[in-house]
Amino acid sequence: MSRPLGRRAAVLAAAGVTALALVACSPPTDSGSGGGSSSGGGSDAKTATSAQDLGGMDALVAAAKKEGALNVIALPPDWANYGEVIKAFQAKYPEIKITSDQPDASSADEIATAKRLKGQSGAPDVFDLGAAVALANVDMYAKYKVSTWDDVPADFKDADGAWVNDYGGYMSIGYDSAKVPAPTSVKDLLGSAYKGKVALNGNPTEAGAAFAGVQMVSIAEGGSAGDLSKGVEFFKQLKAAGNFLPVDPTPATVESGQTPMVIDWDYLNASLSAKVPTWKVFVPKEAVVAGYYYQAINADAPHPAAARLWQEFLYSDEGQNLWLKGGARPVRFDAMKTAGTLDQAAAAALPPVEGTPVVPTQADADSGKKYLADNWANAVG
Repeated sequence: MSRPLGRRAAVLAAAGVTALALVACSPPTDSGSGGGSSSGGGSDAKTATSAQDLGGMDALVAAAKKEGALNVIALPPDWANYGEVIKAFQAKYPEIKITSDQPDASSADEIATAKRLKGQSGAPDVFDLGAAVALANVDMYAKYKVSTWDDVPADFKDADGAWVNDYGGYMSIGYDSAKVPAPTSVKDLLGSAYKGKVALNGNPTEAGAAFAGVQMVSIAEGGSAGDLSKGVEFFKQLKAAGNFLPVDPTPATVESGQTPMVIDWDYLNASLSAKVPTWKVFVPKEAVVAGYYYQAINADAPHPAAARLWQEFLYSDEGQNLWLKGGARPVRFDAMKTAGTLDQAAAAALPPVEGTPVVPTQADADSGKKYLADNWANAVG
């Protein structure tokens, strides 16, 4: 269920309502929608910056079908509803065979695999990356602007189309309401009612969700997203109280009752309610930690037309609503709500969020990782 530390997020819209207003990592100012005006066939897909460069969507679809394959990487089926996203794309374009490699890989693994397999047919065509890795490897991405480009706010995309934020969420506490009382704050987790019941999604020195979980706790305890000393101290106390459960949670451990309380992204926790009807999601208002992921096309994609068609699908109403159905907040949320194309039922099912979102910076990530590397094992194990 966990994703390694490369799976770091950057920004998020406020509280699942409208107004995508936050910025992170100082992305460039947007220069507007675009794409060239040249026409061509599938042979131009590798340099196409829009569907129009290939003669329009019909030409792009034809070129992608001619390639007949798409390689994706690091997309767990239970992460932001990616299982259904992949199935929907495959159903819409059955001529294009999808190969999903290393579903539990990290963002760093995605980049390393692309470098290792460069020039080979098995190299990844597209990336879904955390902020730190995404922004450190921009030279590896093909510039491309999907047809819904104008719907994405400027702060959520590279001006030239190298990357676009895709979906995001908030750090949360998921719990089985039939087995544990509802928490009202992070500090509640130290109570005797949660003895042996609180799990963190992975090791925070390796897993991005766990790292963000320590950030959430640190902020709740009066620390910050960059100074994690108070977060580590809290988990030390949690362990001393016998409340910390050193088990990496999965849908199976939640379903079996082994991990009745899980600190994780809200969309991952929300997805568990389908397996456990009594599963609830709580975002502590004293520590609202937000995050988005980055979507990009491999500049050396072995299937460049299929890679671009995949992006078009992800940023279409259908693709965005599939992420929303998985409990993640799609980047086109506001535009689709205004246009009346947003899945209203899925939007209404998003966990309620109160408080002011905290958007961790790259500096926060760097200082936090160093502190955890030096202190987590000794304090918590």
